[in-house]
Amino acid sequence: MYAESALDRRTIDSAVQAEPPPAAMAAPQPLAGDVGVRDLRRVPIHPDYWYPLAWSKEVKRGKAHGVRFAGDPIVLVRTESGNVFALEDRCAHRQVPLHAGVVDGESIRCCYHGWTYDCTGRCIDVPYLGKERLPNGVRAYPCKEVAGLIFVFPGDPALADSKPLPAFASVADKQYKTRRLGRAVKCHYSFMHENLMDMNHQFLHRRQMGMMRARSVGRRRGEGFVEVDYTFTREGGKQPVGEALVFSKDGGENSKDVMTVRTVYPYQTLQIRSGSGTLVMDLWIAYVPLDAAQRTNRTFGMLSIRRPGLPFALDLAWPLLVWFTERIFKEDREIVEMEQAAHDKQGADWNHEVFPVIRDLRDLLRECGGRTVIPIQKI
Repeated sequence: MYAESALDRRTIDSAVQAEPPPAAMAAPQPLAGDVGVRDLRRVPIHPDYWYPLAWSKEVKRGKAHGVRFAGDPIVLVRTESGNVFALEDRCAHRQVPLHAGVVDGESIRCCYHGWTYDCTGRCIDVPYLGKERLPNGVRAYPCKEVAGLIFVFPGDPALADSKPLPAFASVADKQYKTRRLGRAVKCHYSFMHENLMDMNHQFLHRRQMGMMRARSVGRRRGEGFVEVDYTFTREGGKQPVGEALVFSKDGGENSKDVMTVRTVYPYQTLQIRSGSGTLVMDLWIAYVPLDAAQRTNRTFGMLSIRRPGLPFALDLAWPLLVWFTERIFKEDREIVEMEQAAHDKQGADWNHEVFPVIRDLRDLLRECGGRTVIPIQKI
């Protein structure tokens, strides 16, 4: 979960086109009980879910916008009426990317020969052919716009209506102020899930937060989800102002904030409730693979903070919260990219995981992920 600052096509393209990992080293000896377990870092994300592929503001009225999902190019088109649809990003004629084309009313016209496609992907016009001789079109994807995000269903379209879109109750609630987060990160999506769910890594953030100790006070696993509750104790240093904006809003010395991190495949949430049960922070986040090897993902997150009783206090303090979270997110991004680099050098997942919550999470990601295997790239 990383801030959207200066995100553009060049940022994403440079991440997607990162050099492949070196040849695999000798395979490690499997740990006890791990024989036959799939390498999690080679499990592709499952396509039969709704994934955010762009912010609404990125797709202007009367414009087309090219994105990727796990290596597949997709064009998002906002028509003159303001509706959005998604097609595979190629003209059926010469394979020219449709995002370079021209939006014509409620359709898109290829920039090369003017072949025109409607929202279903059907070719509805070739300027130099009669209507009775129109060729086949291109693939269309189910597409919906929710809470400032454009979601696409890249899997079996017949399943789209049966899979729920995320709910963003806090984003729509005026009692909360929401920050939108997103950046390309050079790692497999599973590293992102592990990083957010395992709060035992507070030592990494000691310079930003002081010495904090996380304590797991409960965990649960059910169909398609894993979640864990944490409380925190400060063992050294002072509470940063940015952190104080979130924790213990209505508390006193006896209040006890509880953080709950939940993976409901393929999304993650992090919620903080005060001692009285008030939801003071609500984070929703998704990790969307960009390249075919799924070694780069783009994060899309909604971070909602409950407003205190004093009007405009959160608005005035918001720059401090942004500054604080940016520093935390930067450290997280750097560490997960180190993990990916280590996996690439080793050529396999050598993790010796001891934390039960993360063992449950890794099993969930294997079980819910795609059934194919991402091949190991070699120079």
